[in-house]
Amino acid sequence: MADQTLAGKVGLVFGVANKRSIAWAIARAWAAAGAKLYFNYQGDRLKENVEELVGEFGEGTPLWPCDVSRDEEIMSFFEKVRAATARVDLLLHSVAFAPKEALEGDFVSTSREAFRTAHDISAYSLVALAREAAPLMTDGGSIVAMTYYGAEKVVPHYNVMGVAKASLEASTRYLAHDLGPRKIRVNCISAGPMNTLAARGVSGLTQMIKHYQEHAPLRRSCTLEELGATGVFLASDGAAAITGQVLYVDGGYQIMGM
Repeated sequence: MADQTLAGKVGLVFGVANKRSIAWAIARAWAAAGAKLYFNYQGDRLKENVEELVGEFGEGTPLWPCDVSRDEEIMSFFEKVRAATARVDLLLHSVAFAPKEALEGDFVSTSREAFRTAHDISAYSLVALAREAAPLMTDGGSIVAMTYYGAEKVVPHYNVMGVAKASLEASTRYLAHDLGPRKIRVNCISAGPMNTLAARGVSGLTQMIKHYQEHAPLRRSCTLEELGATGVFLASDGAAAITGQVLYVDGGYQIMGM
């Protein structure tokens, strides 16, 4: 029998791209725990893919376009949300992007435009989505964002994305402070390296995974199922006093000095 810790909750999921997405793993875990979900897709190129996946939850699962770099699309998405439900309890932000050339070579070569784009899509979008979602979280809520250790320590080739993730983590803390009086919690999950489509954009992924297998206390990174379970925990009442935090789901790698 499915765990129903999120029974009756309504969640918004941003960032599903394919079946190997971390966003999809957390969405499936939320749904299995009883939550009703609404999804975004970015651009027609991804629509069919996401449509096929959310079909798993039955026909008519809400799926609307939303390019998080465009305020008018965010507003349009939330207009549809407000027409469909009076309340939202959960928000998953699993959105990040930097131009491919910025994830190769040296950080010092990052162009102004690549820096701006990475921060706009990977960090500012959390602020923009939280601002729209907060008024709907009338009974409190949980906002979960995805980050990575490259925000805290240098990971070669992660470059501007590491700096953008640092901005995302700081934004999480400021949002937690702002929204705490409304019983809205804001946290990050910092996943270890995984073979997802997004991660493949960073050169050296295979070596990173091997490094974790050799050096992390658990001798491995993490699985999609484990990230899903962490997502359910942060969304549940079990995490009611946890906000503004980064939870590392990385086989313990983050504790290591060398």
